[in-house]
Amino acid sequence: MEMKKMVCIVCPLGCHIKISKDNDDYIVEGNKCPRGKEYAIKELTNPTRVLTTTVKIKNGLLNRLPVKTKEAIPKDKIYECMKIINSIEVEAPVTIGEVIVKDILNTGVDVVASRSM
Repeated sequence: MEMKKMVCIVCPLGCHIKISKDNDDYIVEGNKCPRGKEYAIKELTNPTRVLTTTVKIKNGLLNRLPVKTKEAIPKDKIYECMKIINSIEVEAPVTIGEVIVKDILNTGVDVVASRSM
C-alpha cells in the first residue's frame, strides 16, 4: 500500500500525518498524540462522519428544522441517508434531541432534532 497523507482533526493541533500499511500493521508518522494514530487508521479503514442537515417542518417558526445524526455514520452511506432525510416532513412542535428517524439505514444511529421548534 502506498503512503497516504492527511491532517488529523481530533484535536486543535492539526498534525500532518503519514500512514502506510506494512503487512498487517499500520505505520503512522507525524502524530503528536495516540489519538492521531487511532484517527488515521480509522479514517483509512472505515471513515465515518456526523451528518448535519435540515428537514421540512409544518407549522414551525421556520420552514426547515436542523437535524443531525446522533453519532457518526459510515461515510459511504451519507448520500443514501440524505435521500431518506430529504423525503421527510415533520410537524411542530419538536423538541431538541427528539428522534426524527430511528436507526437510519440500519446503522444503529438515530437522526435527531438539533433545536426545538
